[in-house]
Amino acid sequence: MLDGADRAILRQLQSDPTLTMPELADRVGSTPVRVTRRVDRMMDAGVITGQEAIIDWQALGYAVQVSLRITLDKTVTRAFDDFLAAARAVPEVLEIQTFLGRVDVRLSLIARDLPDYQRLYRDRILTLPHIADIEALMDVANVKSDRTIPL
Repeated sequence: MLDGADRAILRQLQSDPTLTMPELADRVGSTPVRVTRRVDRMMDAGVITGQEAIIDWQALGYAVQVSLRITLDKTVTRAFDDFLAAARAVPEVLEIQTFLGRVDVRLSLIARDLPDYQRLYRDRILTLPHIADIEALMDVANVKSDRTIPL
């Protein structure tokens, strides 16, 4: 279980994952050796699974983000596996989620503009295997995007 010192370390890492161990130790009022041990322990336990660079895809010229809700043909034995393998191969697909219910899969994808999205939709999405139904939802605004958790 995490104690107060672990939570303080996690709060700091969530706010700035680029902190060095001495900086992190200074912020949580400990020594670099103790903080390193705690971080290593949390990594070994799977609490901390890594660090990532978050890239603003809009700054790279991708102006359109679309969420596709897809229902698969469940009469096909390997429909999920075949679909997921093919969807993973589409570079513009940023996220794949599976669900229980009427909608089986949600894909989040990006495109440079509407003509690029139309090409991507026709050439890459509609050719994915075992699609029974598909609904496209175009993102208008990102109201909240926060990967931190309350600690």
